[in-house]
Amino acid sequence: MTAELTYASAGELVAMMARKEVSAREVLAAHLARVDEVNGDVNAIVTLVPEIAEAMAQRADDAIAEGHVLGPLHGIPMAHKDNHVTAGIRTTFGSRSRADFVPDVTDLTVSRLQEAGCVTIGKTNIPEFVAGGNTFNDVFGPTRNPYDLAVTAGGSSGGAAAALATGMQPLADGNDFGGSLRLPAGYCNVIGLRSSAGRVPVWPAADGLVGLSVHGPMARTVDDIALMMSVIAGPSRLAPNSLDAPGSVFAAALPEDGLAGKKVAFSVDLGGAIPVEPDIAELVRAAARSCADAGADVVEDCVDFSGAAEAFRVLRAWAFEAGMGAHLDEHRDSVRASLYDNMLAGRTLTGPQIGAAALMRTTMYHRMREFLERYDTLLLPVAPLAAFPVDQEYPTEVAGVPQPDYLGWMESAYDVTLSGHPAISMPAGFTPSGTPAGVQFVGRHRDELGLLASAKGFETVTGYAARHPAL
Repeated sequence: MTAELTYASAGELVAMMARKEVSAREVLAAHLARVDEVNGDVNAIVTLVPEIAEAMAQRADDAIAEGHVLGPLHGIPMAHKDNHVTAGIRTTFGSRSRADFVPDVTDLTVSRLQEAGCVTIGKTNIPEFVAGGNTFNDVFGPTRNPYDLAVTAGGSSGGAAAALATGMQPLADGNDFGGSLRLPAGYCNVIGLRSSAGRVPVWPAADGLVGLSVHGPMARTVDDIALMMSVIAGPSRLAPNSLDAPGSVFAAALPEDGLAGKKVAFSVDLGGAIPVEPDIAELVRAAARSCADAGADVVEDCVDFSGAAEAFRVLRAWAFEAGMGAHLDEHRDSVRASLYDNMLAGRTLTGPQIGAAALMRTTMYHRMREFLERYDTLLLPVAPLAAFPVDQEYPTEVAGVPQPDYLGWMESAYDVTLSGHPAISMPAGFTPSGTPAGVQFVGRHRDELGLLASAKGFETVTGYAARHPAL
């Protein structure tokens, strides 16, 4: 029964609880047992709050006894990303400078999840202040890939992805600036959606208008991604850039033939913008063939990404200095040196540099907009190489090309970020070493529904996510 429950989808679990086939307390007990069984290996959930979870599960069962469900996520166990503040629950940001921080507010994404009936079980691991594509920090240590404990689970939502892959929770929340939902999803054989800015309102936020960092869902099925979006999307006065469409638009069933008749462009290397390892290039080509098998018209083509990486780096460094500069100065001796250096890069930027980056962001938006007027979606690699050793901060080279820093190898993800278009990371198979790899589909501006339909079509013909790690 435990195995049946821990790898059931969120939608299935809610339906089972509504039919009184299983209680929320039994669902919680199964997932906590799974945490006990495997979390010591992967280190995905770093703070556990069973007493809080048990009280929430009891509330869900009481509601069923009274004849109603709490909401679309009734009784679903979830650990929240450790940079999403949770009132009364330690939120460390993966930093020694915040190791004992207990917030007195809960962020909007988590609040909406809880209002929809989810059961909070704890927090998932992240790199310090979510900086980087490998999840490790001085507070909790590294998160390991459940398919190979010697390699990374990706980042920054590495704990969330590993918890999903191992059946410790059926849904996970995260955020994506330079690939933090997509990269770990690709490395852990799960799904991560980077939604359009404002689709999921973010609060608290130091800058609520820039929109480079967005909140979004992770899950093991596309249907569960849509289910979670139906809860966390929708307008809020707390977020000045929030979109008006209600989350309920994501509640409708997705078509299994969502790729049929669509025109799909693909590129193994972002049109030559990045180096890519041969194994990853072949997985992207195989994904393109799967799209054709699903009825899509597939063409090898790519938008022009020139200048995107440089602009992203400028805007990211500027955001780091603006949002964290004072805190990092105060705690310089206890934060990662590379993180502090990245903030300093923002401090030395000039007005013309920031202005040029902002203009490039608009240029990149229009390039992608025009490109996706000719195609329905763009298929790209999520990462340019297989999951690398977990004790390595970042890969120093890709396909023989040296990488300058911990951001270099992540360009496949953050070039897409700069365009402002939604993107979803989908399981795309396994490398010769046996670790998962993902591809990302980029959708039209604010067209998450169309993007989810394409992802559902891809999921239907591939089924990679049905394979689970042998822990």
